[in-house]
This record gives sequence, structure tokens and C-alpha cells, in this order.
Amino acid sequence: MGRRIVAGFLAVEAVIYAAFLIMDGAGIGPSSVPVKYTGILLCAAFAACAALRGGDGLVLPALALTAVADWFLLVRNDRYAVGVAVFLCVQAVYFLRLRRAGVTGDWLLRTGIALAAGLALYALRMATPLNLLAGLYFSQLVSNTMLAWTVKGKRLTLFALGLTLFVGCDICVGLTNSGLAPPGVLRFVSMGMWLFYLPSQVLIALSALPEEVSHEDK
Repeated sequence: MGRRIVAGFLAVEAVIYAAFLIMDGAGIGPSSVPVKYTGILLCAAFAACAALRGGDGLVLPALALTAVADWFLLVRNDRYAVGVAVFLCVQAVYFLRLRRAGVTGDWLLRTGIALAAGLALYALRMATPLNLLAGLYFSQLVSNTMLAWTVKGKRLTLFALGLTLFVGCDICVGLTNSGLAPPGVLRFVSMGMWLFYLPSQVLIALSALPEEVSHEDK
């Protein structure tokens, strides 16, 4: 994959990003759903191209599953438990990627963060089945993010950056849906979900590039 393909991908994603931010800022957020979903599908398509040209083969199934999750959570806007469960599968794939990169000794971290998330939900009296599932998913995302920063390599640095923005997105989702966001910041966090989310997926897609391309062509 040469510079023109990467540059073209980034240019199209930048146009999509600007388009839905303008639409959301103008108060016509529901109309931006097809634009947002197109950006996610494009990330999966880019990862497929990267995998075919010798890039990381685990990013493609993860981004394909991401598109499935967003079909339920964004496009259909229903069956939230299914969408969250699919996102949990996404984190399982990313965990496999980290293990393949040499990450070890992570089970205590993953278990501890999962237990802390569950206890926090019980303390807030928010321990519904859906919220507990979301807490488990979020704990695995946070664990993967922390572990990704321990692995060296340009591709995995892009991956770590993408996961970090992913965490920012999900914090905004949690604050918006839980009612915990103060009125003064509710508008920001409701827009902040996608302010963080699409860039996170673009960075993760870029992390699928063959190592020589990520060093030379970008």
C-alpha cells in the first residue's frame, strides 16, 4: 500500500469527520448516522486492503465486528446488549493481537479492572444486566489500552493511540447515557463520542499497515 492509498483514505475520512461534526453541531445529528457509519465501513475496507498486502490480519476481523456492533448501536439504535456483546468480542480480538505482540502477565490487570467496574456500578445503583455487560466491555478496553502502551513499534503505537481515543469516546458515552454529566458539559460529551470515535478507528485501521509502510510511506 503506497502513500497515495493512505493519503486518499485519510482525506476521505477527514471529509466524513468534518461533515458529521458540522451536522451534529447544527443539531441535525440523526441525519449524520449514514455519514458516520460510512466512515466505520471505510476503516474496515482499509484494514482489508492492508491485510491483503501483508499487514496485520487481526485488525480486519476486529473492525468488521466493530461495524456489526455499530449497526445495532448506531444505525438500528436498538438491541444494545447485542451491540455491546459484539464490542466485547472486538476487545477479545485486540487482546489476541497484544498477546501475539508479546504481552504477558495481564490477567491480574484485566480481572482487577473488571471487578472494579462491577463494584462501581453496584455502588452507583446502576448494576443492570446491560450496564454490567457494558462495564465488562469497558474494563477490557481499558486493559487493552494500558497494555498496548507497553509494546514497542510504530504500528502498535498507532494502535495504542487509537485505543486511547476509544476510551475517551466510551467515557463520553457513559456520561451521556448515565445522566452523570453535569448540564454544562452534556452538550460536549454528546458530541465528544464521535469526536473521539472515528479518529480512534482510523488510527486502528492505520495500525494494520505492513511495518515497512507504516515507517516509510506515512
